Amino acid sequence: MTTGATGWSRAVLLLAVGLTALRLAAAGSIHLTEDEAYYRLWAQHLQLGYLDHPPMIAWWVRAGEALFGDTPLGVRFLPALASGLNTWLIGDLTLRLGASPRTAFRAALWYNATLTVCLGGMLAIPDAPASLFWTLTLWTLARFWASRRAAWWLAAGLAAGLAVMSKYSGLFLAPGVLLWLVLIPGGFAELKNPGPWAAALIAVVVFSANVFWNAEHGWITFAKQFGRVAPHGFTLAYVADFVGTQVLVFTPLMAVYAALGLRRAWRERREAAAIHLVLPMATAAPFAAYLLLHSLHDRVQGHWPVPLFGALAICAAVAADRFGETPRGRLLRKITPAFGFVAGAAAIVLLTLPSTQLLGRHDPTLPLRGWPQFARDVEQRRLVAGAAWVGTESYGVFSQLNAEHRTSAPLMQIVERDRYRADGADRPDFSRPGLVVDLSRRMKRQDVLRCFNRVDPAGEIARAGGLTGNQRYTAFLVSGPRRDPWIIGCPDEISPGVWR
Repeated sequence: MTTGATGWSRAVLLLAVGLTALRLAAAGSIHLTEDEAYYRLWAQHLQLGYLDHPPMIAWWVRAGEALFGDTPLGVRFLPALASGLNTWLIGDLTLRLGASPRTAFRAALWYNATLTVCLGGMLAIPDAPASLFWTLTLWTLARFWASRRAAWWLAAGLAAGLAVMSKYSGLFLAPGVLLWLVLIPGGFAELKNPGPWAAALIAVVVFSANVFWNAEHGWITFAKQFGRVAPHGFTLAYVADFVGTQVLVFTPLMAVYAALGLRRAWRERREAAAIHLVLPMATAAPFAAYLLLHSLHDRVQGHWPVPLFGALAICAAVAADRFGETPRGRLLRKITPAFGFVAGAAAIVLLTLPSTQLLGRHDPTLPLRGWPQFARDVEQRRLVAGAAWVGTESYGVFSQLNAEHRTSAPLMQIVERDRYRADGADRPDFSRPGLVVDLSRRMKRQDVLRCFNRVDPAGEIARAGGLTGNQRYTAFLVSGPRRDPWIIGCPDEISPGVWR
């Protein structure tokens, strides 16, 4: 490595360390989101799988809590570190693909300027390990292609297996790697060697732990996640939503550069002297194609494509080299990451403030505010009503109340019981009344009556000022269960695979 490359590599490392320090500082100051509070519950009962996803994020949360306790920092510690490591990997991968050291630094910087990463790079959600292991797979493949050492294939298989154990989107790495080998000169011949097949075997062995777990639990994760694949209708509205959302969260200028980089990757795919953009392009293509097909019949959530953002940032950074040769081009290149960093920094500052009364009902941070007081209000309402336990309809409200440790009574989500272990010691005494609380827009008395013979109004509770419909909650005092709420839950249909 040249002196110049070494200098830029150090710059990427400093960037990764600096951003990680900022994320860790923010991680301990911002309340958990509903999903993070839910994954925190997973960490209390480590498994090889869960209803919603494979287990990696639960293991990460448990490891962070072993260091920093049951705190927001403990929950988010490893995801924040993973964002820093991913930043370095993207910079080093860009360099190994043949780009200049300056371009490698730009790729690492621009990756962090995407709104999804700038805002969510510290969040304890499955996308954190999924993104890291996706990039790590590409990095090991680049190391193999440069050295032709078969050991790098084994490392790629391990990384890909860990990506699938983080989120099932990692399964798209296999066809992506195959496409990469087919597109590049000499790549197809590599399929005659044992390396790719050994990598596939290692990935399968790693993922098999989750497969066996699903087999023992009625295939509940497979049914939930792969059930989304089947189309149910057709509309172009979701396509527009998908494309528009991704352009926004990747940031518009970077999205344009990424498109130009992908075009360049295709045109130069067989040129030995070109920057090897085929690797990020080909490995991203199958998952991107699936997301586009999914958007033809259902909404694609904004964070789903985030494992691809590293590859797209590399393509964008390389494309910016060619279009930065004029004064206007250089200016555009400099301001490209500004939108993401300014918006992300403003949001993080807003989240760390104790109150944002000036914004009122337009405060975008309201979903994270007011939970400690809300938990105290729920406990007070329980005591006044004489309830022996507290129930919720949604996993988000249940998880937030659980994270607050404000109630001395058993707490449970009365629906979707497949999410939870059935052998917990906190089973409520259903011979006594309970208080069921959830968002007013979700709480319908006739729905609760499907589970309990008696359902009496117990008032409303506001969170964070009750400014919007997502801050107003309704409580019912319930008694006389019609079925076992702990095992079966309250929906009319009984979900398969209750954990026993």
